[in-house]
Amino acid sequence: MAQKDDTLKKIISHSKEYGFIFPSSEIYDGLSATYDYGQNGVELKNNIKEYWWKAMVQMHENIVGLDSAIFMHPTTWKASGHVDAFNDPMIDNKDSKKRYRADVLVEEHIEKIRGKIQKEVKKAAKKFGGSFEEAMFIKTNPRVLKYQDQIKSIEERLKKLLTEEDLKGVKQLIEELGIADPVSGSKNWTDVRQFNLMFATELGSLADGANKVYLRPETAQGIFVNFLNVQKTGRKKLPFGIAQIGKAFRNEIIARQFIFRMREFEQMEMQFFVKPGSELEWYDYWKNLRINWHKALGFNEDHYRFHDHIKLAHYANAAADIEYDYPMGFKELEGIHSRTDFDLKAHEEHSGKKLQFFDPEENKSYIPYVIETSIGLDRMFLAVLTEAYEEEKLEDGSERTVMRIPSFLAPVKAAVMPLTKKDGLPEKAREIINQLKFDFNCEYDEKDSIGKRYRRQDAVGTPYCVTVDHQTLEDNSVTIRERDTMKQDRVSIENIEQILIQKTSLKNALKQISA
Repeated sequence: MAQKDDTLKKIISHSKEYGFIFPSSEIYDGLSATYDYGQNGVELKNNIKEYWWKAMVQMHENIVGLDSAIFMHPTTWKASGHVDAFNDPMIDNKDSKKRYRADVLVEEHIEKIRGKIQKEVKKAAKKFGGSFEEAMFIKTNPRVLKYQDQIKSIEERLKKLLTEEDLKGVKQLIEELGIADPVSGSKNWTDVRQFNLMFATELGSLADGANKVYLRPETAQGIFVNFLNVQKTGRKKLPFGIAQIGKAFRNEIIARQFIFRMREFEQMEMQFFVKPGSELEWYDYWKNLRINWHKALGFNEDHYRFHDHIKLAHYANAAADIEYDYPMGFKELEGIHSRTDFDLKAHEEHSGKKLQFFDPEENKSYIPYVIETSIGLDRMFLAVLTEAYEEEKLEDGSERTVMRIPSFLAPVKAAVMPLTKKDGLPEKAREIINQLKFDFNCEYDEKDSIGKRYRRQDAVGTPYCVTVDHQTLEDNSVTIRERDTMKQDRVSIENIEQILIQKTSLKNALKQISA
């Protein structure tokens, strides 16, 4: 864990040094769990959005986009259940004065037991070598089976306690498991209590009779209340989806771990409306499609896993998370939920308006069921940083820090560099930039030695560097250097654009998903 903690610290430091993420309001000593995306961060963030949007909307004829308001009629949140049920079970440690989500403490204890299983597997693999069969070992080893029984027992008990909202039982479980405060090691816990996560504010002046409204805690409800607007104006038949990218706000008591858990964050959500009875088939479909979207990035597939929810939300009949192995361990990156007809039915009841689909094949109207895919944009950003960050030792003994960001997501696609600041080389480099800037985000870089410039671009994640030298003036050729291999090739200026199109286009990743 210490090594992983160090990794997160390095990523945070690197993010600030190279213009990815800054602490918000830093000149006033910052604001807890609030961050600003810098010049490279905003480019990477926009590229992630584009990758999601094109994969979700452009590649599907039956999915369209929406951009709904952050403020909504307050009855929206009564209908959705957020006013009464949008709570987290919180527990405080009396000695450290730190506050935690009680269910997360138990889940992290379960992860430690899973870690013991992995240690047993590694020891056995080392002992038996090539003849080792991992699947058989996990099924038969007494110690592993004992750990698996412990996990199953804890999960079942936690699910029952959360479902019944037995907060005393949750505290008792924490005490029985001997769970200690991660900061102080103390086991001196307060009672568990529920905490509502919504931010409330007032719309209008007090003199005019202000109404209590909320900053939306999710973007999904903006889609649900616009279901009929989109269906009718778009002449959509089931199944069809509505996608949205937008800000959401939650008054997280334990906002921490850099941009993983913040009070102001961004979501990329899609609600897919289907015929009742077909929802579980579509649920499996979207689970497979979404994991393929992540895998198309080319990251280590062992860093992803599915996790079925221990406790289903009040609206769901199936739910799973795609978890990523962050520096803090496996945590939720994206959720796929079968939301049944809960949302549309609740809004129909509270609004008095019919939110139904007329099925011409069955000649009747009904409320569709919904499959949701919801990914945190900031969490996705952190996953990309985690996967990309590498401290590499080179053959000559030197070291470099490189961000191996997939080229189609990279903030800057190419850096154009004159070898020197004289002899017409800067002017030639500017000519190249002016040709490329219509299709690619490029950077002009002339400061420091060429080696230092390469290292700087490696640290930003720029996939290609184009160097203009004296030979360029003679034969119109340049040196193009590839970030990951550091290989350098001599190419004609007229070929640079085509090379960048081939190497940095979204098309290849999108084709992998749809294959």
